[in-house]
Order: sequence, then C-alpha cells, then structure tokens
Amino acid sequence: MGCLRKESITVDTGTLVGILAAFIIYFGVMIYAGIYYMKKNQTSSDYILGGRKLGKFVSAMSAEASDMSGWLLLGLPGVAYLTGLSSAGWTAIGLAIGTYLNWKFIAKRLRVYTHKAKDSITIPEFFKNRFGDKKAYTSTIASIFIVIFFIVYTSSQFAAGGKLFHNIFGIDYSIAMFVGAIIVVAYTFLGGFRAVCLTDTIQAVLMFFALLLIPIVALFMLGDGGAALGTLDPNMFSLFHDPTTGEFVSVFVIVSGLAWGFGYFGQPHILPRFMGIENPEDIPQARRIAMVWVVISLAAAIFIGLVGQVFFSTPLADSETVFIDMTGGVLGALPFLAGVIYCGILGAIMSTASSQMLAASSSIAKDLFKTLIKKDADDRLLFTVSRISVLLVAAAAFTIALDPNSSVFGIVSFAWAGFGCSFGSVILVGLFWKRMNWQGALAGILVGGITTFVWYYLVTPIFPLYEMVPGVILSLLAIFVVTKLTSEPDKEVQETFDEYKAEIGTERT
Repeated sequence: MGCLRKESITVDTGTLVGILAAFIIYFGVMIYAGIYYMKKNQTSSDYILGGRKLGKFVSAMSAEASDMSGWLLLGLPGVAYLTGLSSAGWTAIGLAIGTYLNWKFIAKRLRVYTHKAKDSITIPEFFKNRFGDKKAYTSTIASIFIVIFFIVYTSSQFAAGGKLFHNIFGIDYSIAMFVGAIIVVAYTFLGGFRAVCLTDTIQAVLMFFALLLIPIVALFMLGDGGAALGTLDPNMFSLFHDPTTGEFVSVFVIVSGLAWGFGYFGQPHILPRFMGIENPEDIPQARRIAMVWVVISLAAAIFIGLVGQVFFSTPLADSETVFIDMTGGVLGALPFLAGVIYCGILGAIMSTASSQMLAASSSIAKDLFKTLIKKDADDRLLFTVSRISVLLVAAAAFTIALDPNSSVFGIVSFAWAGFGCSFGSVILVGLFWKRMNWQGALAGILVGGITTFVWYYLVTPIFPLYEMVPGVILSLLAIFVVTKLTSEPDKEVQETFDEYKAEIGTERT
C-alpha cells in the first residue's frame, strides 16, 4: 500500500513536455501582467501602492497569497508530516486567529489612517507621519529592519523554488533556484504593486485548487476510503501529544504556535493590501473571502502532511517535499495537470517573494533614498531606484538561499517574528492610542527587532520559546514606558488622530 517516492521525481520525455507546457503558459501570464501594468504606472504611488485602487476580491486574495507563501505548501505540510497536529496544528490555529483579527481590527483603520497621515504609501512613511517624527528616525530604522528581514524572508521563497524545480526536473538546486528567482524579479521589476496583486490572485486560486485536489486523489488511490489514516499513531491527530515521544506537548509549543497570530499586525508585505483597497467599506466582505480561503487552505496543508505518512512506503529524505512528491505520485499519468499543480506550488512561492521584494524596494527608494539621500527626488528617479532595489534584494536573498539544506519553515518563522516584534506592536498601539509618540514608536521598533535576533540566536537553543513571545512583550513595554516618559505628540499629530477616529466612528469594520 502506498507509493514509493524518494528525493526527486523521475520523469520521461513525454511527462517532461507536459509539465513544461504548463510552466511556460504560467510564466507567460506572469510576465504579461508585469508588462501590462508597466504601461499603467504613472507615479511612484502607482508602482508602490497601485494608486489605492484594489477591489475587495483582489485585495483579499492578494493579502492571503502573499501571506502564506511556499511555507503553506512546503513548510507546513512538512511539519505535519513529521509531528502531526502537535506543532502544525497550533501554528495553523494561531495563523487563522491572527488573520481574522488583522482584517477585523487593523485593515480599515490602517486604510483610513494612512490616507489621513499625508497619504502615506509605505509602512515606514506611515510611522513618520503618524507620530510626527520630523527627523525620520522611525522610518529610517523601520526601513533598515524591512530590508534585513525581507532579504531573509525572500531567501526562504527562493529556497522553496529551488526545492520545487530540483525535485521535479532533477536539475541542480542552485540553477533551479535561479530560474524561479528570474521570473519573480521580472514581473515585480516591470509591473509593481498592481501586477503583483493580480498575479497573487491567480496564484491564490491555483494554490487553493492544488491543496484540495492532491490529498483527496491520493486517498482515493490508496483504495480504502481513507482507512489507511487509521494506521497512523493516534498522537499524529492530537494537538496535545507529541507523536515522536508520546508525551504531552510542552506549553512552549502551544504558546509558540499561537504566537504566530500576532505577527500579522506587522507584516509590511500584507498590510499594503489593506492600504491599497479602493473602498474601505469593502473590507468586511474582503475579510469573509480571506477567512474562507485561509481556514480551508491551512486545514488542507496539514492534511497533506498526514496523508503523506501513509501514501509513501518509505520515509522522505526531506519532509518539506511531501506535497511535491505526492503530486508526482498522484498525477504522473497526467503531466499537464501535474504541471498546473506545480504552478500552484510555485505560485505560493512567487506571490510572497514578489510582495516582499516590492515592499523592501519601496522602503529603500521612498524611506531611505528620498528621506536621507535626495529629498527632492522626483517620481522618475524613485521608479529607477525602486527597480534597482528589487534586483539588489533578490541578489542578496539568492545568496542566503544557496544552501540546499535551508529550512523553509525555519527561515519564515524567524522573519515572521522579526516583523511581528518590530512593527506589530507599534501599528496596533498606534492605531488605538492617541498619546503614543515617535519616541515610543522608535523604542518599540528597536526593542522588538533586537530581541528577535538575540532570542533566536542565543536563547532559543536552550529555551525553546518562539522569539515572537518575548519580542512582543518587550516591545509593548518599551512603547508604553518611553511614551509616558516623553512629551505628548504635536498638536497637528493629535488633530490628525482625531480626524481619523471621527471617520472610523461607529462604521462597520
């Protein structure tokens, strides 16, 4: 019972042609989107935030596709394959809760406030304008953290792409990774925000289709109506027992998994989807669309890992290839359809990588170059700097990802915590507390970011608590203590806060 799959998928010429045909069509659509929107970008605001013209469906799908990344189709199934629900389940629950809270309490407020705060089009620019930081300390430090963490985060996507192409075609990991990186860079470089959001939407649909189809067909192929899952260790289905030891899971595992949810409040590649939606009143509908997609997709990703335990007759060398290998086993006789599913996996990777490169390049151009180097830079120059920055971020991320043993899950978890700790607390408190000033915001960013690094490298190896937890706690403390010890924000800042609150009022959020 089950299919024997190992490190890579061996394909004959006919199968290879079918898979390649799907990839060529997919790549063609992505590149066309970049070229199409290149002609529509008239200002740097168009390139960075799409002129705030996103519809509710595109906003919802783009936010979730850029959120979940290759982690959803490689990292999470891989963790579920190894440990069942005891780790993957808590992470999924935390993410589902975080997604809802982000759409419910942050989305509309951020959309309205960024427009009120001098039409801020990046998160660092919003920090500067929201808190009246005339010397741009907050935006500068925030931009530096964005570049650092997004280089790390984007490297995880390139690593996922390398694993995908290596396992499908058997080509060298570095070459495989380079091919995927070139495609992402091309349409991001050309089309900017709207191209990224359109391709995200296409990729979200592909991801959803892939996640549902493959495990169902795999169970059907086993021919026992799913009874094979009953042969698994019962602890694989338990949120509270570790299947590797049979013991009750540590409270650190539960808290760490749930803590992933807080990270949503500070992700600079997700938050612009809220800022770019055309009509703030569409946000409740967008939230419902997003939640349906997220809950089903997370459940399906974990299910893939569990099914993989009975589908493969020998253990996989790399657990993070369980979905790739299962697709080959399920659709080996239908190469074009298999290629479409692989495009769904690639779409998960590309959607996040493109969003991250765009956010990082926007921060470099708008918040570092224009603020610190050339204050009178016009839109044409900012266009150029943004596009050059895309190439630089991609090159740095590619270098980090050259190690074929890179863990997609591990890299993503570190970068996710970095943004949650650095920005999540600042955004959450800044949207609700009028008294908060730039000194408190700066303290929150610095303490959260530094704690992430220190905890991850020095403390986690001996105390296995996700760095998100201490990072957020210390960041919140820094915000409140420093704000209380320093002067109130300027009158103009407080008046803008009052205008924003008046517009939010009692409207639906």
